[in-house]
Amino acid sequence: MRGLILCIVLMLYSAVASAVIETYQFDTPLQQQRYQAFIEELRCPKCQNQNLSGSDSAISKDLRRQIHHMIMDDKSDIEITNYMVARYGDFILYRPQFNGQTAVLWLSPIALLLLGLLVWWRMASGRKRSKSTVDSSLSVAEQQRLNELLGDDASGEKSGDRR
Repeated sequence: MRGLILCIVLMLYSAVASAVIETYQFDTPLQQQRYQAFIEELRCPKCQNQNLSGSDSAISKDLRRQIHHMIMDDKSDIEITNYMVARYGDFILYRPQFNGQTAVLWLSPIALLLLGLLVWWRMASGRKRSKSTVDSSLSVAEQQRLNELLGDDASGEKSGDRR
């Protein structure tokens, strides 16, 4: 039993030891800050909603290396972003720019909110209208019969109170 536990513990340690931490050298702290900002804000093209800093996929490693090279070549943030968007599309950006292709993405929450408010308003006004319509659509005789069935007469007394 002890041997099995020892094997499991050793396998867990070996998995941690095989994890590689990429370290890139930068000339200035500003370059390192730009690099960190890019790998936090760019999405892995392969992974589901994961940024480059949190992904271990091969393409994420390649993209991190590419970003490092571009920063070291003194490329501007706009040039790096444009390169990534040209190569991988707007999907790579967590906050894509507003344009014709991404308009639905940006405007759909507002449209859904307005649609929800319209439905709520229609339902609320429909209830008021239907309640007043039921009361006014009854004839006097029908209203009296309804009051008798409910236990009230026209004077507001209970029908059981009459003799």
